[in-house]
Amino acid sequence: MKNENQSLEEEEDWGMKTWKNLEKVREISPLIQCITNYVSMDLMANTLLASGASPAMLHCLQEIPDFTPHADALCLNVGTLSPDWLPSMKSAAELVNELGKPWVFDPVAVSASEFRLKTCIELVGLKPAVIRGNASEILALANASRDTHSSKGADSSHGSMDAIEAAKSLAKASGAVIAVSGAVDIITDGQRLVGVHNGVAMMQRITATGCAVTALIAAFVAVDPLHAFEATVSALSIFGVAGELGMDMAKGPASLRMHLIDSLHGLDQATILSQVNISCMSRAS
Repeated sequence: MKNENQSLEEEEDWGMKTWKNLEKVREISPLIQCITNYVSMDLMANTLLASGASPAMLHCLQEIPDFTPHADALCLNVGTLSPDWLPSMKSAAELVNELGKPWVFDPVAVSASEFRLKTCIELVGLKPAVIRGNASEILALANASRDTHSSKGADSSHGSMDAIEAAKSLAKASGAVIAVSGAVDIITDGQRLVGVHNGVAMMQRITATGCAVTALIAAFVAVDPLHAFEATVSALSIFGVAGELGMDMAKGPASLRMHLIDSLHGLDQATILSQVNISCMSRAS
């Protein structure tokens, strides 16, 4: 009975933690530099703005030394990767590391090509605070020495539960918090394991929702870098709740996109406390 009560208390605490993290984002309005793909820039920027953060979609190598020190966190996304952008990504990641600021990595379609896989491995070596991907991406990244052509682009052919062991392994090897997006989002730091049950299936029909939530994670980690695990859980749940609220008004993917952003902007404490659905799973072994 004691363990059950402790579990209930932990789950109740998540709602308040999530609300307080959103309050911090709104109060501080962290500047998030995003070096990301062409498809996702608009939705990522609008997601950050709706949450209260400030986006900067800046990827020019020559601007990194002047601009990046002003950013509170960095988000790197390899969705439309090209050799021209790689120096900017590496330079920005190295600089925020030197400055003691966090960065978050989205290894989009990591196994689509040898160049992409090699790039992602190099970027993981630059110590991101958080790595977020779908199950296929996390499996491929954790098993990088295996088949490099197993994923279906940016889409996932696996469920998030299929990647739990890979996520644990990757967390321990990289030192990063690993978030696996899916019907249930899985988050682990190699020790703790949490499931986020918020969101709706229709969100998968909107391009760049995964990219957008990665940017949101960066904003949450920016305001509480010492608790990247909790910040990641909070961001995923917030985004999912906004999707649920948006779906109540949407007629399809296009209107859901609009209502999701509006709902994220309008979230209040009562809604978050009543709708956040986060479960503490068994501890990683």
